[in-house]
Amino acid sequence: MKRSIAASVTTALVMTTSFAFCGGASAQTMDKVAKVGALGDQSGLYQDIGGPGSTVAAQMAIEDSGLLAKGWKIDLISADHQNKPDVAVNIGKQWIDVEKVDVFVDLAASNVGLAIANLSKEKNVVNLNSGSASSDLTGAQCSPNTVHWVYDTYMLANGTGKALTKAGGDSWFFLTADYAFGHALERDTGAVVTATGGKVLGGVKHPLNNADFSSFLLQAQSSKAKIVGLANAGGDTTNAIKQAAEFGIVSGGQRLAGMLLFITDINALGLNVAQGLNFTETFYWDMNDQTRAFSKRFMERFKKNPPTMVQAGVYSSLIHYFKALEALGGNPHDGRAVVAKMKELPTDDPLFGKGSIRVDGRKIHPAYLFEVKKPSESKYPWDYYKLVATIPADEAWLPLEKSVCPLVKKS
Repeated sequence: MKRSIAASVTTALVMTTSFAFCGGASAQTMDKVAKVGALGDQSGLYQDIGGPGSTVAAQMAIEDSGLLAKGWKIDLISADHQNKPDVAVNIGKQWIDVEKVDVFVDLAASNVGLAIANLSKEKNVVNLNSGSASSDLTGAQCSPNTVHWVYDTYMLANGTGKALTKAGGDSWFFLTADYAFGHALERDTGAVVTATGGKVLGGVKHPLNNADFSSFLLQAQSSKAKIVGLANAGGDTTNAIKQAAEFGIVSGGQRLAGMLLFITDINALGLNVAQGLNFTETFYWDMNDQTRAFSKRFMERFKKNPPTMVQAGVYSSLIHYFKALEALGGNPHDGRAVVAKMKELPTDDPLFGKGSIRVDGRKIHPAYLFEVKKPSESKYPWDYYKLVATIPADEAWLPLEKSVCPLVKKS
């Protein structure tokens, strides 16, 4: 079920580049061989934020690393985890034991991300997570094999939650996806709201990939909370926002807070519906000349949309991974050793700029509070965001002294 990756990536179960491969994660000697496994949602409600586009981003990172010209052989395979942890773990074991995968990327859906983090630790491979949001990946369930690259629930809460509460939205009701990601996002946002002087009036949990939000929206409406916080993502978020408009949530005086929104969500909603929404991201394709140049190259291959922050994170994390391999003088096929080198080296790439990786595995870079433009403000395709505030790197993430990660030594 292998084939060469084409310019437009499909959702086949397994795809591979044509580069030859030998060795594997269990090898005991250093070599110049690496294998990347892009494990994402290729066909479900998160396919637009990662999935096929993440595989394209991974291929671009392989080519841009410069290692191929230096004699390295780098293989790339991709599979659909179907948003199911058991499916993801079964694929992961096959990849590590048989395919000799060295590093996982993408991993949208926190239940999948947490499961693969545990597997990566057990099998001692590298886990570069840009798709999951749960802050537990660098908290209670942190690992010396995992780097959490793009965003997390603390950052989302600290950005959008704090900003809206300070602006007068001091009472909240949550619509929460009923799995690890939603629980973590509600927990972290609720804590920020309370710490900022607001109150959480209640919440309701909904199934993943839910179609009908009517009963949940009625509960939100009756709560009379100023802010209805959407602790969900992808199709669940866009469905909730569309149906909230039908129920007159915003016209009735309440405000929606999309706690995790991607540019593909805004596109699905349309500016007429999405205008005025505030949300926090760490990457926007139209941020500067560097992000625009990369996005142009990305869209020449993946014509569906500009890169989301998950897809940008796949590229960025792999670029740094390859720098670490080169600094080591080869691939030791030892996940903990490679991640340790990644933490030692400062990060710097055209998509996220300069940054670092903390001892708990948290990648540190600025975050940005955006507002969706009005239709009249959008001047060209995908021109959807206006910058409200930049959240400095040292303010966006959970302070290390508050981390519960066992890797963090308390003084």
